[in-house]
Amino acid sequence: MNIYLAEFIGTAILILLGGGVNAGVSLKKNYFHGGSWLAICVGWGLAVALAIYAVGDISGAHINPAVTLGFAIIGSFEWVLVPGYILAQFLGAMTGAALVWLHYLPHWKATEDQATKLGVFCNSPAISSKFANLFSEVSGTFLLTFALSFLGLNKFTEGLNPLVVGLLICMIGLAMGGTTGFAINPARDLGPRIAHFLLPIAGKGKSGWGYSWIPVLGPVLGGMLGTLGYQAIFNQNIIFALYPCFVALVILIVLAIKEQNSSQEE
Repeated sequence: MNIYLAEFIGTAILILLGGGVNAGVSLKKNYFHGGSWLAICVGWGLAVALAIYAVGDISGAHINPAVTLGFAIIGSFEWVLVPGYILAQFLGAMTGAALVWLHYLPHWKATEDQATKLGVFCNSPAISSKFANLFSEVSGTFLLTFALSFLGLNKFTEGLNPLVVGLLICMIGLAMGGTTGFAINPARDLGPRIAHFLLPIAGKGKSGWGYSWIPVLGPVLGGMLGTLGYQAIFNQNIIFALYPCFVALVILIVLAIKEQNSSQEE
């Protein structure tokens, strides 16, 4: 199979299953309606694991532009392959989201709340605070690519690696996902958001474009910081790109703290 097709299929599997869990929890008149945050985190973790089982031996199962960029910036992945990987990931995410819409077709009309329907497809913050929300996405994706770097050095029983990565996703969701819904993947949020905009979903409302840049920029910065940080800490290999990324992180933290202080004064 072509590597780009593999990334497309892997990302479509990820969104079909992960988004399907979101839909089951959120949409009315289905047997899983009202399920827990634990179910969502476990569901997304298992979705990642299955996607890796499906295409890991073909494309490496990045299924995430932040992972692709994170490993490209340290020289572990060829830059010439990056555009094709990212395009395949976004198209796969849109396709997976469309399949979720089709599978739950009668339930969109039965669910009145527009924000609930949008939440099936993409993320929104529990508390709207743009710099804090951005930091949440940066930190979650930092942990993802940092952990993927050291997990790759460990030897697991053959076939167990995808489950370990799935557990990593589940843990990130439980520990850090309650603030923004842990996109930690630009394709996972923007692809389905575009699908929400294009699909004839009953009573869907707006697609939340004002927030859409945060689950894109945050994971991109966090993903690069994770791999660059791993190289610096574990391999004593400081790549120049670490400096501007670190400066951007410091500025973001200052802005997030300032934003909170301003809101308290109000």
